[in-house]
Amino acid sequence: MSIESIVQQCRESNDYETLVNAIPYARTIGMGCIKAGDEVIFTLPANPSNIGNPTLPAIHGGVLGGFIEQAAQLHLLMLMEKPTFPKVIDLSIDYLSAGLFRDSFAECRVLRMGRRIANVSVTVWQAKKDEPVATARTHLLLS
Repeated sequence: MSIESIVQQCRESNDYETLVNAIPYARTIGMGCIKAGDEVIFTLPANPSNIGNPTLPAIHGGVLGGFIEQAAQLHLLMLMEKPTFPKVIDLSIDYLSAGLFRDSFAECRVLRMGRRIANVSVTVWQAKKDEPVATARTHLLLS
């Protein structure tokens, strides 16, 4: 099944879980998606295989980075007229605090979407939305 047909099916049902599950890495880390109206929140449930520091325990920074990258790409796919999987040009992540072993949430905001490049900011939080554990900025190629 092509990405275009998956996105079309998700738009018709207003359920983007099928799109998230179509991405192997997103499925591996347990990523999910909640859509309420125009709001889209990506979820990363507490999963023992995502732990990087067992002493705290805390989520591995690479898993958190992958979660951020996937969230930005999937968010753009939901918005694109003709969906093609966007390619990351650059990604800058600010890790603000340890991502403890609990559910994490991400919200994306498209700062600019041109014909070929999009600029997206991502905020990740756990307990409180106004206390992010990481923020990121990324440029993606829309080909």
